[in-house]
Amino acid sequence: MRNAMKVLMGLVFAGWMFLWVMLPTNTYRLNWQPKLRSATDSTYFGTQGLRLLVFTFPILFISVVGCLYLHLGKKSSKIQSQRKNSHLDTWRRPVLVKGPLGVVSAIELAFSLMFLALIIWIFATYINNGFKNLRTKKQPYEMWMMKLEDVGLRFALMGNICCAFLFFPVTRGSSLLPLVGLTSEGSIKYHIWLGHIVLAFFAAHGVCFVIFWAVTNHMAEMIKWSHTDISNVAGELALLFGLVMWVTTIPRIRRKAFEVFFYSHQLYFLFLFFYLLHVGINFFCYILPGVYLFLIDRYLRFLQSRQNVRLVSARLLPCEAIELNFSKSRGFSYSPMSTIFLNVPSVSRLQWHPYTVTSNSNLEPERLSIVIKKEGSWTQKLYQTLSSPSLDRLDISVEGPYGPTSASFPRYDTLVMISGGSGITPFISIIREFIFRSTTADNRTAPTPNILLICAFKNSLDLTMLDLLLPVTGAPSETSLLPLKVEAFVTREKANPESDQQKLIRTVWFKPLPSDAPVSPVLGPNTWLWLGAIISSSFVAFLLILGITYRYYIYPIDHNTNDVYSSSSRALLNLLFICACIAVTSGVAVQWNKRKNCREANQIQNMDVPTPTTSPGSWFYDADRELESLPHQSLVQATTLHYGARPDLRKMLLEMKEEGVGVMASGPAEMRHEVATICSSGLADNLHYESISFSW
Repeated sequence: MRNAMKVLMGLVFAGWMFLWVMLPTNTYRLNWQPKLRSATDSTYFGTQGLRLLVFTFPILFISVVGCLYLHLGKKSSKIQSQRKNSHLDTWRRPVLVKGPLGVVSAIELAFSLMFLALIIWIFATYINNGFKNLRTKKQPYEMWMMKLEDVGLRFALMGNICCAFLFFPVTRGSSLLPLVGLTSEGSIKYHIWLGHIVLAFFAAHGVCFVIFWAVTNHMAEMIKWSHTDISNVAGELALLFGLVMWVTTIPRIRRKAFEVFFYSHQLYFLFLFFYLLHVGINFFCYILPGVYLFLIDRYLRFLQSRQNVRLVSARLLPCEAIELNFSKSRGFSYSPMSTIFLNVPSVSRLQWHPYTVTSNSNLEPERLSIVIKKEGSWTQKLYQTLSSPSLDRLDISVEGPYGPTSASFPRYDTLVMISGGSGITPFISIIREFIFRSTTADNRTAPTPNILLICAFKNSLDLTMLDLLLPVTGAPSETSLLPLKVEAFVTREKANPESDQQKLIRTVWFKPLPSDAPVSPVLGPNTWLWLGAIISSSFVAFLLILGITYRYYIYPIDHNTNDVYSSSSRALLNLLFICACIAVTSGVAVQWNKRKNCREANQIQNMDVPTPTTSPGSWFYDADRELESLPHQSLVQATTLHYGARPDLRKMLLEMKEEGVGVMASGPAEMRHEVATICSSGLADNLHYESISFSW
């Protein structure tokens, strides 16, 4: 059944892409479009029915079928993650390492080139056919002016095509991304690439038309708001908001003034709103699928963030890192390297920050943990808040977690994880996953890969991050059998510091309110089924309301001529219907699952457990401590410390002789680029670079 669903989704998507290819041709414009329009124009949907059927419905259909596909594949995905995929390894190798695109694999480059070819084909076809039409008709202005206007129009069409794909990568809970093996955090770079292309096309479109109006003495067009045609004022406002977002994405601004980038990026709603008023709902249907799925995802995130979660404890490490431990619904499972978004109103009511989940949902069924390193202004305020001696409660809201539907790292003979500083946090969840696998009978029969963790820290206090490899609730004795080796490098210190320099871990316990809820999926354990139901029911409700409104209100006024009833009013009605249908169906689904979550929350017992008060760094300082458990002993024995040196990654990786070696890197961009360069150099065919991205 899943194979049949996969074939069906592939055929629908291929047909949808084929329509994009044919869209600029005379074959579509002169032959296909009139026939499709005559078959879809009705008193219920008007001329909008064609684009709803051809460009909106296919993607929503794939999304719904994909939800069912992912729901049926929960168990099989775990089995498939352990199988060899050697035929894809060549395509997964990095081919571009440095440059504006970052680390790009062969398969990413191939799809990027195909998308570029699609853009060039559509643009060239539009220009060729447009110029031919200009030559066959008498023009009111000089030919170069008319060509300038035509090119400006084509820039807008190209921007619209790219905008149709713009929102897919940032729909965190989408079923489309897992279908092609992507995650929301890993695909954010595609949103960045598309965003640059979209705004470049729209900016060129605006410049062309301003020049055209200037040379033809029609500057009054800039303040025109047409009743039934293109609204120029709305387009200028949309472009203005888009340019503000574009400028603040400059890396220097984003790194040094993240708040400016974050707040200005919320202008996307105004950008879309005025773009809708500019082009009208008929043309907006081209990009409606991505926007529709994004609106559903955004509203579900809003509903989840309205609930305060139960924060059980916080551990303040000597390296000025914080481990936050939340209560979690027992039946809630998530994959390693999942990401959760955090909001602390007492620090900032508007800012949301993503962090990698370090806990394992199987090993720690009632706890979810994240680690935050004190670096920027937001984390400094959070650290100061948690350091207050009088603090006994902290309001926190979360969104997520979001992560891959299956894991690929268990398929290797050896897994090498390379981190720099706080980049170790994604690997904590992977190591805890292998700890869990070592404790279950089903997974003991499957070979566990040899694990090498290469981590670089600035000073010895950062070594306390290694304590987080084991959960605070304790690790099973089977952990000692885990084939784990840790190579820890302290780059700014030449020798082991004296034991009297050590600091203690401070643990803060909180008193939650009865209204605080454990972290749980906003749509319950059957998330994919509920999401598919929301998409399908909301769209059907939208079509019903739209059909009734057109038949008994709009059609009697303009009779499908589109030259009587206001284009802006038509667009606003569609926007109102879409938002209302999404809000109602999503709200019902969330409230239904919230009741179940509340019943489960009442059954969760107090999880307060004793926590060590001495610094785990004492393992490395040779300080006095109570007798360690077997897992702690094995971790200390597996760790080799190197002071005053950086890891020779090239030497360490090329010395790997196993047949399949998976390599993952997390940390500074320079380090990730170096690792990707080594793996793609061809000197070792057994090295397979697994790209991970956390560049929200």
